[in-house]
Amino acid sequence: MSEISKATFGAGCFWCIEACFKDLNGVIDVSPGYSGGSFPDPSYEDVCTGLTGHAEVAQVTYDPEKVSYIKLLEVFWFVHDPTQLNRQGNDVGTHYRSVIFYHNAEQKSQAEFYKGELERNQIWKDPIVTEISAFKNFFKAEDYHLDYLNKNPNNPYCHMVVRPKYEKFREAFELNLK
Repeated sequence: MSEISKATFGAGCFWCIEACFKDLNGVIDVSPGYSGGSFPDPSYEDVCTGLTGHAEVAQVTYDPEKVSYIKLLEVFWFVHDPTQLNRQGNDVGTHYRSVIFYHNAEQKSQAEFYKGELERNQIWKDPIVTEISAFKNFFKAEDYHLDYLNKNPNNPYCHMVVRPKYEKFREAFELNLK
């Protein structure tokens, strides 16, 4: 078995990105949680105050022989709007920011290169505000956040926000799914 790697992404609500990343071939596990702040062992309620410095994130455990970090970045950029500062749609606050927490120098280099290519090619009309920062911590979210879309398919937020993103992702990445 190859060496297992981790990647940590914030792209708005972690329910959306967890649902997408977990279906990607080569992804072993996706944990929703909180990263980037200085508040120790935060709860969902703590993070939602916007005072902890944490972002809602998905921590992706993956096999780099089956899925590259570049492919994970491609999914990250696809599943959210990286031009919205501290928000995604109606979800507003620093905890919903667009952020890549890199785990090593290679991830940093690849994230910066990919962001630069998107900016040079003017993929979005507005500037990309995605933060690229060193990974420093991860706190797993409460159990009820795990696999939220599958466990709560009739939740109005899932119906109106999560499911459409998830279906768009599945269509675009159908050749890369488990």
